[in-house]
Amino acid sequence: MPNVVPPPPLRSHRIALVHDWLTGMRGGERALEAICRLYPDATLFTLLHRAEMLSSLLKQRNPHASFIQRMPLSNRLYRYYLPLFPIAIEQFDFDRFDIIISTSHCAAKSVVKPGRARHLCYCFTPMRYAWDQFDAYFGPDRIGPTGSALLRPALRRLARWDANTAGRVDRYIAISQYVAGRIRRYYNRPAAVVYPPVNTDFFQPTAADSGRAFLIVSALVPYKRIELAIEACRLANVPLRIVGDGPERSRLRQLRVPGVKFLGTIDNEELLKEYRQAIAVILPGEEEFGIAPVEAQACGRPVIALNRGGARETVIPGVTGLLVDEDSPEAFAQALRRTQELEFDPTAIRQNALRFSEDRFLSNISRQVANMASAPSEEARW
Repeated sequence: MPNVVPPPPLRSHRIALVHDWLTGMRGGERALEAICRLYPDATLFTLLHRAEMLSSLLKQRNPHASFIQRMPLSNRLYRYYLPLFPIAIEQFDFDRFDIIISTSHCAAKSVVKPGRARHLCYCFTPMRYAWDQFDAYFGPDRIGPTGSALLRPALRRLARWDANTAGRVDRYIAISQYVAGRIRRYYNRPAAVVYPPVNTDFFQPTAADSGRAFLIVSALVPYKRIELAIEACRLANVPLRIVGDGPERSRLRQLRVPGVKFLGTIDNEELLKEYRQAIAVILPGEEEFGIAPVEAQACGRPVIALNRGGARETVIPGVTGLLVDEDSPEAFAQALRRTQELEFDPTAIRQNALRFSEDRFLSNISRQVANMASAPSEEARW
């Protein structure tokens, strides 16, 4: 754990933290966890949570959940309640708070705040399934023609609501320049950039390990394009290990490609071993930032990523990995072969990862919140 940078004093401000949902510990939840350490007295709100899937710190916060928590099978099928999220998030009462910090990729940024309060949104992305990736999540080939047809108008309404409520935020902070561009495009708002935290103190290289297989660390959801990497490894005839779980797991396992092993969810110690023993980490989809590639670089391992999105900000071609211009299995297979022929300097790779340390994140976020809190009314809003 990094040394927590004390935030500038906020006098007697009462702070609320709002997160979309808490059903696992991925990059967004790690960012929230760091913010919780910055503001230990803040109250945490979320649409729903699964306590058994959370870190001890987040469980100790005893999150306030919406009525979605009590809906049938919501612990597994919460995504099916997506049309109800606007109603649920707007029912939270923030009258006793002066500062609201939302960490949002869906509905959290649209909370209703009292007039005196100021709201900073740490935005992972405007909701991708409502704006530009409906088919990847809810297309006919994913949930069937009937389900897709029923959800399409609901998601169009959700996109309109998302745009109409963008003004409820005083300041947007994006996780990357790429996401700042999406915020400008969909919300017509500017955004500063604070990169998410990576635990570079924990993820460190060791000289004893050498690459044994390529590695993916990812939630198994449609936009991650895991099947592209699986096919690339088949074409290149190289082994692939996949860490993570999600709704795509059954479909991906049915591909039955030799040399591909699904490890599911593993603890951090096991994850560290996987990074250290990887030939390289593969990022086949377009990511808003991508925590796993930076964790891999902190361990001195190179990254093969699609030349789009946040990877352009975290991977230095030829130094810390390769960027692939074409999103095809053939192009990635060629990059896999080339990576095995190149020699990468683990020290240079790790040095790049240190730009995304938790200490730097904590310092930058605390400065942004304090600046918003202390600004005159006419300057508090961007």
